[in-house]
Amino acid sequence: MADQHVHDLAIIGAGPAALSAAVYTTREDIDTVLIEKGAIGGLAAVTDWIDNYPGFRKGISGMDLAEELEAQAERFGAKIEYGEVTDITEQGGLRKLATSNGDVLAKAVLIATGTDYKKLGIPGEAEYYGRGVHYCATCDGAFYRDKRLVVVGGGNSGVQEALFLTRFATHIDLLVRTTVKASEVLQHELDKMTDKITVHLNTTTDQIVGGDDKKVHTVVGTKDGTKVEFETDGVFVFIGLKPNTQFLQGGAINLDAQGFVATNATLETNMSGVFCAGDVRAGATMQIATAVGEGATAALQIRHYLQEYQRTHAE
Repeated sequence: MADQHVHDLAIIGAGPAALSAAVYTTREDIDTVLIEKGAIGGLAAVTDWIDNYPGFRKGISGMDLAEELEAQAERFGAKIEYGEVTDITEQGGLRKLATSNGDVLAKAVLIATGTDYKKLGIPGEAEYYGRGVHYCATCDGAFYRDKRLVVVGGGNSGVQEALFLTRFATHIDLLVRTTVKASEVLQHELDKMTDKITVHLNTTTDQIVGGDDKKVHTVVGTKDGTKVEFETDGVFVFIGLKPNTQFLQGGAINLDAQGFVATNATLETNMSGVFCAGDVRAGATMQIATAVGEGATAALQIRHYLQEYQRTHAE
């Protein structure tokens, strides 16, 4: 990626919004490169099952959906490169991306880096990450067959992942800081699983404790002012999402107070030629279907921008 070839469009990320945009742009012969630092498909790829994506009446696994989106974008000519973007600047009418593999030049840029899991920030969480503390049930749930688990979180993701983990665990303690705020459909499913899931309302998660074997054995919390302890073999944390905008902190792109990318009505940021779509955008609804829609919308806006770019930069 460290050459001086100028791409029409550089997309940062390769999740649903990014891949959707690439389908639209590459079909119109817009030279498009996607730069991804992690896994193709983003968080969608590690979601066990997706029931609310239009067109799949029986649902579809997150991995299958990600693979289909990737294959479709590549069929039209999208190029996916692995690397980490560290900055976006303007250079002579172009946008320059500083990446771990060198600079990339493009006429337009789409930020579609998505979100990542929020952390509890409590003692033991970082120490036991990957050795009892997890953020992806699909990735790590099978390690806990016939074990006890603690799941933290009472929103849609917390309840959904707790239900998924019943495939493996003998029992799950679901710790909810206030009340369960998942959808009615998920709460109805949760009510059916009282034999395998015990819900603890108004319960904070204060510490994760391990033993001499360097593995988690207890979660310490507080319920109604009283200390409580839960014996467990592992902890799965699902307390929300944070935007993947660390590389934009202190840079030229405006972010909102929570770190999400601010855009106007055409999904363009304050830097001309730099657009944003998907979960990382301020005001996003955090749904795969809307991320895909925003990717398509951004692609159409980028097409218009590139047409104007060609007109104003014509010799």
